[in-house]
Amino acid sequence: KDPIKLWERYVEWLYQHKELGLFVDVSRMGFTEEFLRRMEPRMQRAFAAMRELEKGAIANPDEGRMVGHYWLRDPGLAPNSFLRTKIETTLDRILAFSQDVVSGKIKPPSSPAGRFTQILSIGIGGSALGPQFVSEALAPDNPPLKIRFIDNTDPAGIDHQIAQLGPELASTLVIVISKSGGTPETRNGLLEVQKAFRDAGLDFSKQGVAVTQENSLLDNTARIEGWLARFPMFDWVGGRTSEMSAVGLLPAALQGIDIKEMLVGAALMDEETRNTVVKENPAALLALCWYWASEGIGNKDMVVLPYKDSLLLLSRYLQQLVMESLGKEFDLDGNRVHILPFYSHC
Repeated sequence: KDPIKLWERYVEWLYQHKELGLFVDVSRMGFTEEFLRRMEPRMQRAFAAMRELEKGAIANPDEGRMVGHYWLRDPGLAPNSFLRTKIETTLDRILAFSQDVVSGKIKPPSSPAGRFTQILSIGIGGSALGPQFVSEALAPDNPPLKIRFIDNTDPAGIDHQIAQLGPELASTLVIVISKSGGTPETRNGLLEVQKAFRDAGLDFSKQGVAVTQENSLLDNTARIEGWLARFPMFDWVGGRTSEMSAVGLLPAALQGIDIKEMLVGAALMDEETRNTVVKENPAALLALCWYWASEGIGNKDMVVLPYKDSLLLLSRYLQQLVMESLGKEFDLDGNRVHILPFYSHC
């Protein structure tokens, strides 16, 4: 192909956000101007629908729920002052608790170290992949607390994680994450860990933290047993979009990640994806490219191959997000829709 034309198309279709350090090059996808004109009305309808969702429109008619994970990044967008206050109060509590743990003000009762040194996060699916991904991508090389995860119900895997802690079980902060508060796999992991604490002569309640919906089984258990802390999950935040809630912010803050800056970056990214000029909206560009490549009927497979080691889990996170959260058979009007089969690197 003519290198001059390739360069001109590259310049025309390169999206860049220098403040975020984000670049998206779609110039080699081969879509045509006619395709863009044909898709423009659909894209504008999608933008309008997103505006309504962000204002608090019902997104899940079956359950009558809003979807508001973007309010977590900018509480001022929340549809009422009650929700805004809940978001801000929860963030303040996360910051205060994590600072007290890292500084040693909150400490385990039986640890020779005199402070918490490890985090054991128990959760599955959306309650695990987000925190795992952020830990790999953003945590410092020598975090104040190191983290490990129990994200499956495999007994051997659970036992391995507990064994790896060894005597540091006494200085381990256990975070149990379940939106419903009754996820079987998470409960299995919790029971195994509680047994390990009993066998070691440790009081689990002094080292346990619950992240769940208020008044769930897990929340009530943690309250009755006097766990160290409880943080809320909101019914308007889906598990796979919960990273900017207590699900992701608490473990991130405990690892020394600046969660305020993380929220600022996420809010900036949200702003970019609200842009109704398709060429200036990275999410819209990617959506159109996926649609173009699969001819609108999902007839191609997509593979995500991160070249940066710390972004390895991005592919697994996107796989779950695209195929489970977005991978619905029918739209709200009952029309059959098609989603791309998605393969991750690992």
